Amino acid sequence: MTKRIAGIQQIGIGIPNVHEAWAWYRKHFALDIPIFEEAAEANLMLPYTAGVPHQRHAILAISMQGGGGFEIWQYTSRTPQPAEIAFQLGDLGIQFPKIKCRDITAMHKHMTMSGADVLGDVEINPIGNKLFYVKDPYGNIFQLIECEDWFSNTGALAGGVCGAVIGVSDMEKSLKLYRDILGYDDVVFDQTEFFSDIKLLPGGGEKFRRIILKHSKPRVGAFSELLGTSQIELLQCIDRSPRKIFENRLWGDLGFIHLCFDINGMNDLKVECEANGFPFTVDSSQSFDMGEAAGHFTYIEDPDGTLIEFVETHKIPILKKIGWYLNLRNRNPDKPLPKLILKALGLNRKKG
Repeated sequence: MTKRIAGIQQIGIGIPNVHEAWAWYRKHFALDIPIFEEAAEANLMLPYTAGVPHQRHAILAISMQGGGGFEIWQYTSRTPQPAEIAFQLGDLGIQFPKIKCRDITAMHKHMTMSGADVLGDVEINPIGNKLFYVKDPYGNIFQLIECEDWFSNTGALAGGVCGAVIGVSDMEKSLKLYRDILGYDDVVFDQTEFFSDIKLLPGGGEKFRRIILKHSKPRVGAFSELLGTSQIELLQCIDRSPRKIFENRLWGDLGFIHLCFDINGMNDLKVECEANGFPFTVDSSQSFDMGEAAGHFTYIEDPDGTLIEFVETHKIPILKKIGWYLNLRNRNPDKPLPKLILKALGLNRKKG
């Protein structure tokens, strides 16, 4: 089966208190639809947890507005560790997610009035997108960006993840993954200079090579319409040697731990990744079961060690109260799920 990428499924976020964090993300980003919640042992991630299986509590939450979700992740068998050195823009790894907004001015006002740690005013990036930045209670920075691509209208100002900014050390090596394999083949911006729209961020006054990538073809797959379009932004420091954000730490420690794509055709993807120097480093061996959702997940590393996850979804809960689960194994992989079924996920909404 040919590889297909439906979109960004989620970004993993290591935090110290999973339920407290989810309450904050529900309030500010409308990520209030739980796909799964499970407390268990993470015994397949041993390459990234120092060979020791650890207990954890995880929640995958999405927005009915559209976009990818958050996998909110908390160690329960150890204390999650912060970075040893304060984050600087251009360090190697996921800098921040891009969160879609309907009206950036209204969203900026809403976040400010709610007491969130808003970083500066609304800016315009080099391709004309209006955006601003906010910091959550745990020090994670998010880019709020005005978008026109929406799955539905729940009345919320924000939706899910519509991209990510990633620090890299060698742009050409990184493009082999993000452009050539992940399908972000439309290079809409590529310049090396100082950028006014990021100068207020830590280290943002430095000189960067900055590339913004989009996908030229619409994504296909069961969840493609829900996940929507996305962009990847790559930043490379010019005048300093960046550090790895997760240096001397474990996957699952505090911060953005992985970028996950919903895919179909895992075997073909494996062949393509290996042929291009990105072998699977974790493989759930055909299927995992999170109790409320099931599928096949794998991981690769980008050239700087940033973790990219792939999930081929086999089962999701549509309406948990009556035991309605959807089996995705025997359906046309190119065809999106009917909107009526996807909108039924909203019946699981967590209020408050």
